Amino acid sequence: MATRNNRLPPLENPNTDYRSKRRRPHRSGPSDANFKRRRQVPKSENFTGTHEPHRLNRFQAISSSSQNRRKKRRIGKSGGISSRGACSRRWAFSSADCSNCNDKITIVSYNILGVENASNHLDLYANTRRSFLEWERRKRLIFEEINTYNASVLCFQEVDHFNDLDNLFQNNGFKGVYKARTGEAHDGCALFWKDKLFTLLHQEDIEFQRFGLRNNVAQLCVLEARDDKPEPETSAPTTVTSSTQRKRFVIGNIHVLFNPNRGDIKLGQVRLLLDKAYKLSEEWGSIPVIIAGDLNSLPQSAIYEFLASSKLDIQLHNRKNMSGQLEIQSTNRVFRSQIGYEASISMSRSRQSLYGWTMEELNLATGAIGVTNIQHNLNLRSAYSGVPGNHNTRDDIGEPLATSYHSKFMGTVDYIWYLYFFILNTKIICVYQKFSTDAIGK
Repeated sequence: MATRNNRLPPLENPNTDYRSKRRRPHRSGPSDANFKRRRQVPKSENFTGTHEPHRLNRFQAISSSSQNRRKKRRIGKSGGISSRGACSRRWAFSSADCSNCNDKITIVSYNILGVENASNHLDLYANTRRSFLEWERRKRLIFEEINTYNASVLCFQEVDHFNDLDNLFQNNGFKGVYKARTGEAHDGCALFWKDKLFTLLHQEDIEFQRFGLRNNVAQLCVLEARDDKPEPETSAPTTVTSSTQRKRFVIGNIHVLFNPNRGDIKLGQVRLLLDKAYKLSEEWGSIPVIIAGDLNSLPQSAIYEFLASSKLDIQLHNRKNMSGQLEIQSTNRVFRSQIGYEASISMSRSRQSLYGWTMEELNLATGAIGVTNIQHNLNLRSAYSGVPGNHNTRDDIGEPLATSYHSKFMGTVDYIWYLYFFILNTKIICVYQKFSTDAIGK
């Protein structure tokens, strides 16, 4: 059975507010003017540094002018987008101090909407012109959009035409690896990196079916930065490991099961990815970890709590709502991120009643028989949660109000997570609570 996915095709004119109504890529990277999209994960030299607890220093977002919305995308000789088109974006920046960061990379995570999923669920895109769903058109727009980011690493989900993307991005100096889902589905995950910046040291794929966790897949890669800089003649004593000095890191890419009723499987997939990412990190010398992808889970969910707090008491949560996904009627679109994270957790605990989990469900969720409390060893932070905004753009814990929007869903399900000792500077396109459904497909 095909899963329902929260995907939207790329926009033809990126200078309009129309993009804010669509699936939006996540991007991490530096704050200089050459980087043009979402999350940005600049890393300090030798991948060290400190990260202060994020503060929600909110501000009023600035909307694009009508003049900017009417600007046309200009394609340069190289096939990319001109600086005029890229600079028309309106960005919100984090307040992180990256002045001492000598090594910076840009991470992009983007669910690009599988061709098969789009054609099998046309009801989700009833207000979208059919021509906008055509892959020949969308692949060009995806390529042009990504070109404006000056990205270092790309994490794509719902990829069912990998060869097309591989051919396009090879021309821009990227190398990539792909893992297709098991079972009858034809899409999967793809991970690309700039060849002049990184060397692939290790790659492994996770087929969740091998663990009884459905046909979804995930990727894990160990990348090492190519360092063309001469070694300094003298250096201060340091306790940083040799692996860290070589600027290696683990990058994970995942697309979690959609089915809201199978919280046991969704949690099991996330748990397994984090366990394997941690083991890889230790094997290569306690190197940093970045996790990107479509988690199909809301910020107020138990799965988000597990990622953010590193632990979870499963019995306090309903298996059918581990991801926080609830059905929304297309005629009554509201943001589900309105409920505060702490409030939703306290409400769950105040019931003082344990939800019934079968032994099989507990085993799938925790990976062990009879275990109800799970932990992971990665001290993770969400890249989005440190970006300032107001109630029109962010929820109560700092996550955006929406990263996915179609006729039956609007909410945040896509993330980039990073270890706490990264010095992070994030910038995103402003997302507004007010949307015009008539604008979709125009």
